[in-house]
Amino acid sequence: MSDHHEDHNHGFSHVMSPGILLGTFAVLIVMTIVTVLLADSELIPKGFDVHVALTIATIKAAFVMLFFMHMIYDKPLNTIFFLFSIVFVSLFLGFAMTDTEQYQHRIDEFNYNEVETTP
Repeated sequence: MSDHHEDHNHGFSHVMSPGILLGTFAVLIVMTIVTVLLADSELIPKGFDVHVALTIATIKAAFVMLFFMHMIYDKPLNTIFFLFSIVFVSLFLGFAMTDTEQYQHRIDEFNYNEVETTP
């Protein structure tokens, strides 16, 4: 039994060049800055800004998945499953956030009452 030996080495992982990694990092930083600037600007109509932010976050998640998680070299089916799950979660959160206008007056009323009762 001790004569039987299997090699469980699966080979080397995919090595990304520093240029690709730094470029991806730069894209993520720029997209974060764009998200913050759009959140503070009046360019996007009220209520639609969350959808824009979630779209940018989905694109950023795709960059992280493809380059930092090395899925760009993986089987396409794994990438498709991962992308669909990210898109589904983003859509779910986006649709859930569209309902916030229904109870916004209660939040404002609560905040107003809390400020009045604070010593």
